[in-house]
Amino acid sequence: MKQPTATPTDLVLDEPTRRLAAAVATGRLAPARLAVVAPGGYGKSAFLAHLERECVRVGTPVARFRQGAEPAAVVLVDDAHDLGERELAGLAELAADERTGLVIAARTWPRSAALNAMLGGLRGQVVLRPLDAGQIAELVPARLAEFVHAQTGGVPGLVRILAGALTGRTEREVPAAALAELRHELDRADTDTLRVLLAADVGAGRDVDLLAGLLETPPERAVEAARATGLLTQDGTLLPIGSRALRALVPASRRHAVCRRLAELRLRRGGRVLPLVRPLLDVGLGGPEVAATFRAGAEEAAAGDPALAARLLDAAVAAGLPAAEVGAWRAELAARAGDLDTALRLADEVIAAPEAPERSAGARVAGVALAHRGQLARSAELFRWAGSAPAFAAIGLLGTGRPAEAGAVLDAAPGDAPPTLLSGAMSAAARGLLDSVTGSPTLALSTLASSAEMLEPVGRGVLLPDSPAALGAVVAIHDGQLAIAESLVERALAAGVGGALLAARHRLLLAWAAMVRGDLETATARLRAAGQPTAPRDWLFAVGLRVGLARRASDVGGLRRIWGQACEAVIRHPVDLFTLLPFGELAVAAARLGDHDRLVPHLRRVRELLTALDEPPLWTTPVWWSALHSAIVAERPEEAAEAAEALGVGGGSYRATLAAAARCWVRVMGGKVERDEVEAAARGLHDAGLCWDGARLAGQAAIRTRDRAAMVALLDTARGLQGEGAAPRVEPAAPGGGRLSERELQVAELVVAGMTYKQVGDRLFISAKTVEHHMARMRQRLGARNRAELLAQLRALLGK
Repeated sequence: MKQPTATPTDLVLDEPTRRLAAAVATGRLAPARLAVVAPGGYGKSAFLAHLERECVRVGTPVARFRQGAEPAAVVLVDDAHDLGERELAGLAELAADERTGLVIAARTWPRSAALNAMLGGLRGQVVLRPLDAGQIAELVPARLAEFVHAQTGGVPGLVRILAGALTGRTEREVPAAALAELRHELDRADTDTLRVLLAADVGAGRDVDLLAGLLETPPERAVEAARATGLLTQDGTLLPIGSRALRALVPASRRHAVCRRLAELRLRRGGRVLPLVRPLLDVGLGGPEVAATFRAGAEEAAAGDPALAARLLDAAVAAGLPAAEVGAWRAELAARAGDLDTALRLADEVIAAPEAPERSAGARVAGVALAHRGQLARSAELFRWAGSAPAFAAIGLLGTGRPAEAGAVLDAAPGDAPPTLLSGAMSAAARGLLDSVTGSPTLALSTLASSAEMLEPVGRGVLLPDSPAALGAVVAIHDGQLAIAESLVERALAAGVGGALLAARHRLLLAWAAMVRGDLETATARLRAAGQPTAPRDWLFAVGLRVGLARRASDVGGLRRIWGQACEAVIRHPVDLFTLLPFGELAVAAARLGDHDRLVPHLRRVRELLTALDEPPLWTTPVWWSALHSAIVAERPEEAAEAAEALGVGGGSYRATLAAAARCWVRVMGGKVERDEVEAAARGLHDAGLCWDGARLAGQAAIRTRDRAAMVALLDTARGLQGEGAAPRVEPAAPGGGRLSERELQVAELVVAGMTYKQVGDRLFISAKTVEHHMARMRQRLGARNRAELLAQLRALLGK
């Protein structure tokens, strides 16, 4: 890579500037009468030094201005803004002689009347400009050019400082050495100039009225002085390197004093205080005015950043704001920020204080927090006690199997409550859930979708136990409407419904829809995007997803590793109507691992809940489907037949598809494989969105049939339904071909689980060589062209 060879001076002295200097030095422009006016760091001194060298080179008499010195053909004056009255008087005498060449360099401020008069009497001005990113790339490696330009605004003196400090470095950071070189500039700034720079650092540098209350001099003069440092742009924006220097070099007490004064002034004027109070967090300031500014900042931050708002409100209380005035609000902000422990503690303090003015609001916050913790019954009690959230209470009652009470709560809701979008959306969501239990699932889903859309414009800043979109997605997944489920939660995520508290839930349901469809890669990516949920409800779904993905990938080792967390998750979260999906998935995994008894109490509670709801078909369908798979995995045909029979009771096309597939599964378990029936059932599952289940049915049937042609055809069907493309053409079977033997199935399952041939041999008490022979025979029998293809076909056959 070509190393930069230019210097900032080279770039400041561009071709037009060099020609001008040459004209002055050679006398082509004589007598020269020029002004060089620019903020600090723009290269005024560099230009004078270059002009001086040119004059010496060609023999033109040149001198720096000194009081009482004999004038030369060209006199150079640097930093004219720093000259005292006596020196300015001497310079004025020199300037009065039109025969003397005179070049005066000065900052834009301060500018006395005498200096202005002299500058105005000169004939021309040298214009010095900031450097662009392309020019800076001649000074530093290209990868750092944009960074240096962004930090310095292209001011040549600042570019020189930062470029020099970055020599030999690759990271895009401003070294402390670069900031240290700005200390002189900050030290020479007077009090008001520094205040303007500090005000600009918190976004208040352009508010003249605000600055007038902060400064001792007229704000216009102080702003001009700040611009003259070169750290402040013409529009009043502080350059990033200037901001870093202020924070590194100016004492914190001085910075905080400016922020505090600005915040108090702006609060009196009714403006935004958030940028001004943010730097005051954790400083330990107190007093009524400080408390008021922190509270105002919390109000501004609440909608978009509840965690910041919670910190600001805590600071307001620490500064003297009575905690009782904002107890419920602090609890709400903590909950919206995802800190459920703090939310419950603060809410409980409010509820327990008889004199607290917002006990109802506190109960509402506690109810929301408990809903996220999976305590729907207690949550519903709190909402009913609060009296201000009938829809929330009804949802909790439905979730715990009390539809009659839920309907009564909705019917008794006060009619004089404000018809806000929030109340309308949540009431509609509760009605939709009631329909899902007692009426039409189609109508229920339509109502939930409408309520989700209604909430989108206002959903970002509200505290919810659950969102209509999430509840709608749960209903849609139960009904096989996976595309609708995804659309609902995608829109909720885009609108930020429920803020950070519900973001993980929405992403987990998005992942669940992909898993049910059999798109394991997408489901895994979506699960990863949900982060590490800590609330019990979200954690239950996350663990359910990990278990389901491991089972579908035939990762028995992974399933065993996650099983401990799964057991803890079901202990932490009681069964409710909205968690049937993860409990069903965990039941299948328990059967797969031979730990079914651990789930029996929870599955009994599932049955009790659905019985209390009068066995609503929408909600019982996935439960019986999971029961079917548990029985298949555990090889309990009687239980499988019971699940298939239960699926056959009730209406709806989705349930009918599952019922037909279930009957087919039961016959396959008994060794009765009808190719046409299996293919129809498998394709029915695929068309209903259950692609993985369809492929698994075809694969399991292929294992169990004794008809070689049927086995090959069903294997092709399984491969096709998994979206892997057509299976390779299978060559004629080797002698003894047909269905895989019991020993071959055992070997295949352990190899697919990731064991080596030696480990498989140790497990089955055979030699590794014998395992290798089994694998070779299966490869020949299945027509696989290589090991990868064989493993893919075995996964399809085993379907575990």
